[in-house]
Amino acid sequence: MRRNIGRLVVAGFAGTSIPVELRALARDADLGGIILFARNVEAPEQVAELACAAGALSGASPPWVSIDQEGGRVARLRAPFTRWPAMRALGNSRDEALAARFARALARELRAVGVTLDYAPVLDVDTNPDSPVIGDRALSGDPEQTARLGAAVIEGLQAGGVAACGKHYPGHGDAAADSHVDLPVVAHTPDRLRNVELEPFRAAAAGGVAAIMTAHVLYPELDEQNPATLSPRIVGQLRDDLGFDGLVLSDDLEMGAITRHFAVEDAAVRAIAAGCDMVLLCGADTDRQAAAIEALIHAVEDGRLPRARVDQALARQERVKVRFLAGVRDWRPPRPTELRAVLGGQEHAAIASEMEGYLA
Repeated sequence: MRRNIGRLVVAGFAGTSIPVELRALARDADLGGIILFARNVEAPEQVAELACAAGALSGASPPWVSIDQEGGRVARLRAPFTRWPAMRALGNSRDEALAARFARALARELRAVGVTLDYAPVLDVDTNPDSPVIGDRALSGDPEQTARLGAAVIEGLQAGGVAACGKHYPGHGDAAADSHVDLPVVAHTPDRLRNVELEPFRAAAAGGVAAIMTAHVLYPELDEQNPATLSPRIVGQLRDDLGFDGLVLSDDLEMGAITRHFAVEDAAVRAIAAGCDMVLLCGADTDRQAAAIEALIHAVEDGRLPRARVDQALARQERVKVRFLAGVRDWRPPRPTELRAVLGGQEHAAIASEMEGYLA
């Protein structure tokens, strides 16, 4: 049980190599994956070595090596990786072929350093010009355009061997507050959500996206008490109404929208019970990550978290990991010259320049 529960957690850490504390936690409980931030990135060769080392963290199945690499202001990998413009460029272009070329190029660079899961694309519809967190991270303010171009990005990433994760379900684009700081409220009716916010997620589910990330946003017309991440009703809607059977991931449970209202350990239990298959703990506090795993174990033992729900989450993980992580145990970092030849080359720079032209 301990090892199974550990596979429900994606963990962050400090530094440019996997710290001994996180290795010890993984020996005790396995891990579902790691997430990389700018604090973990020194050079492409170092990222590749780190990704290779991550493969030994879990005995049951390879862990995800994941990252937020959207483009624009959310990019953890800087030069010599290609500098991609904000995704609004693709929305302005209205060009599915350009979106697919961008995504395939992004996937090539990510796979070159061993990244297997990208928390992209943003599928939020940018309907609030005053949004403090989404803005030009969104493809468009039009749901059909967001759905069409989002599907092209997903197809391109996944054709390149990187699992895509659409975010933030059921839609963060109209939120007036930043969920990194506190819990936003979006008071739209179910009809409005169905016709606007949900349309890109419906297309992503139909297109076989590997994962969808929940939003730390309260939608009182759907659930008066629980933000989407902790709401069985809202996650159930994703499964039942949109027909999505891939991985449901929580956003980072250490964001203010959660920590100002819930204990992180309790939120981890509630997120898995609500239907999330993995939870993100993106901070560098291994003790907190261990406490969340212990809380999940105790919740199974006392019946608050049904064992069947854990088994369901693990089964979904295995299906998606078989699809994207086959052979990853044998992966080794490329030679530095081979690696540098993939990153920031002329072809990728030309795609980025073409995209940049649509932001002028």
